[in-house]
Amino acid sequence: MIELVIDQRRKDLGGFEVGRVLPFAKRRMVGPFVFFDHMGPVEFQPGFPRNVDVRPHPHIGLSTVTYLFDGEITHRDSVGVTQRIHPGEVNWMTAGSGITHSERFETLRADGGKMHGIQAWVALPVEDEEIDPAFHHHGVDDLPTYESGGLWARLVAGEAFGAKAKVRTRSPLFYVHWRLQPGAQDQLPAEYPERAAYVAQGVVEAGGQTLQTGQMAVFAPGQPVLFTAVTEAVVMLLGGEPVGPRFIEWNFVSSSRDRIEQAKADWKAGRMKLPDADHDEFIPLPEPPPPPNPMS
Repeated sequence: MIELVIDQRRKDLGGFEVGRVLPFAKRRMVGPFVFFDHMGPVEFQPGFPRNVDVRPHPHIGLSTVTYLFDGEITHRDSVGVTQRIHPGEVNWMTAGSGITHSERFETLRADGGKMHGIQAWVALPVEDEEIDPAFHHHGVDDLPTYESGGLWARLVAGEAFGAKAKVRTRSPLFYVHWRLQPGAQDQLPAEYPERAAYVAQGVVEAGGQTLQTGQMAVFAPGQPVLFTAVTEAVVMLLGGEPVGPRFIEWNFVSSSRDRIEQAKADWKAGRMKLPDADHDEFIPLPEPPPPPNPMS
């Protein structure tokens, strides 16, 4: 039932930690999901430094999906959008041929408070990798919800459980937020060939195993999966139809290694436009690691 359990790897981004889940050495993607970071949870005090913000940086070949449980982020991008995102809303940014954006914590810096959420990347189908960049914000009214027997659910994107979100996707996928009370049960249907569940909070039983906070279970295809909440829990369900293998380097995703090299060269040479409202700084292209010492 469960093919693989992936434990998050905690990484310090310079002021707060994320739990990196995808890509993983033994599982690079689940459906079109090629990247999955659990942001926080972290409690910020008012007046924390600006270097905690994510400065302008580029993407190609993907859509980024920002979803918050707590806190607020201000998004600015090179197609001219400035948008705050609050818990339960969706920022869906399609990079396509290339976009740059920043993520700022201005409200939290002023007031303090908790930051907790998920940043996911969805690889675009090959025929859509070079589409024009775009940004779409979706409030809670665009996202279907369901509640019964101690389970509350929100469809963040795609189609699942007989519902469809208004978020436009480029390939068949599902992305669902569950909140479960202790003892609550529900099933993940078998309608998609690639499926996974990430436990953002609490403990659940699924597929005959116990899953803890910070673990992602990747399920074998073909059978529904029964979930039972051991404690109060928050679970993200994700997956869909595979779109084929992808190269991923820094913030770039593509089916072509040459295209990633071109994007790296474009960013290094300053050929990618910065956000109009946030162009005074940027993240430079990381330097490649030095070659190994032949004497070591």
